[in-house]
Amino acid sequence: MPDGAGTAIGQPGLFRQPGFVRFWVARVCSAGGYQMLGVAVAWQVWEITGSAVALGLVGLAQFLPKLLLMPMAGNWADRFERRRLVAMAQALQLASLLLLVWADEQGSLSPELIYALLVVNGIGRSFEMPTSQALLPALVPPAMLPRAVAMAASAFQMSTIAAPVLAGFLYVLGPAVVYGLASALMTLAVLSVLGARPLTEQIRMPAGRSAWRNFVDGIAFIRRERAVLGAISLDMMAVLLGGATALMPIVASEVLHTDAWGLGLLRASPAVGALVMSLWLAHHALQRRVGRLMFGSVAIFGVATIAFGLSSSLWLSIAALALLGAADMVSMVFRGAYIQLATPDAMRGRVGAVNGLFIGASNQLGEFESGLTAAWLGLVPAIVLGGVGSLLVVVLWARWYPELWRLDRLPDG
Repeated sequence: MPDGAGTAIGQPGLFRQPGFVRFWVARVCSAGGYQMLGVAVAWQVWEITGSAVALGLVGLAQFLPKLLLMPMAGNWADRFERRRLVAMAQALQLASLLLLVWADEQGSLSPELIYALLVVNGIGRSFEMPTSQALLPALVPPAMLPRAVAMAASAFQMSTIAAPVLAGFLYVLGPAVVYGLASALMTLAVLSVLGARPLTEQIRMPAGRSAWRNFVDGIAFIRRERAVLGAISLDMMAVLLGGATALMPIVASEVLHTDAWGLGLLRASPAVGALVMSLWLAHHALQRRVGRLMFGSVAIFGVATIAFGLSSSLWLSIAALALLGAADMVSMVFRGAYIQLATPDAMRGRVGAVNGLFIGASNQLGEFESGLTAAWLGLVPAIVLGGVGSLLVVVLWARWYPELWRLDRLPDG
């Protein structure tokens, strides 16, 4: 076993890169804290309000900072040291978690205060996402980047498996316990990422231009690269229409007749499928017909969403969500590796900011859309219609972006 820990997981050499190891640990802790926050906030808001719209507002509160701050976040990621900027963004999320602990212990945690603290948390994530994406290529040799993206994604999915289940169990002791453990994980994330030293010196963008102008440069780059634009927008639209994460507390309580423990299992299920797929992709890099693989994975995502919407069994719902997560992982790894390899280092922060805005729109704004649709049409029709919408997006994007459909290989980097 010449490559030690790396070979043990089918990824020779990758875990011999000290900077990547620390980045990976920080990713596990940050994602774990965020997922625990998601379970506790969703269940607490549902208990307080009993409103699907109130659950949708959870996603909106997290998306609005991304909408407003992504131009600045991408600009900063290309101007300042990325490692320290990621740590500062995580520290801001830590502050919001500690305030949630304090407010819950004081008995003053209203939905309005939760939304306000989620905005603070969203500000931190707005800077963390594009900056960490831009940092990753500097931590590994270029040839390892596609697999590094897959392993970084596996870190997120491992946390998404364990953290929601643990949060569901601990919630019986009170939301403050969950928020407290999330705070501890975020503290470890800050300490770990500060030790992730890059292999290459960052090519920094010179000062003097406005953040908005620089952000527009990132948009212009993506518009020129039609396959990049197609990949980002395909994933965004599919998840925007097909995302049912915000409705899980309602599904758990009213359809599956379970409690916070069952909600934790549901939240973890997509990550189980995604983790298995990310580990497979880390060992078997995408090589041929990657464009068609992405379209196929998004189609499977839509079918799995429909199955979840029609299910009345906890275990069938878990299986559908696991399939959904595996399909989404193929799309995410492809998009992440392709964007990083196709983008010059000096623009990675800005392009990552645009990509982060698309991801935020698909996830958090999708949660808001799901909450409104469920309030208007009912729970099951809202989920099923979202899955059908994802399938329709696949058909339209295959026609509108033939460059993506015909894409055979990832760039060499």
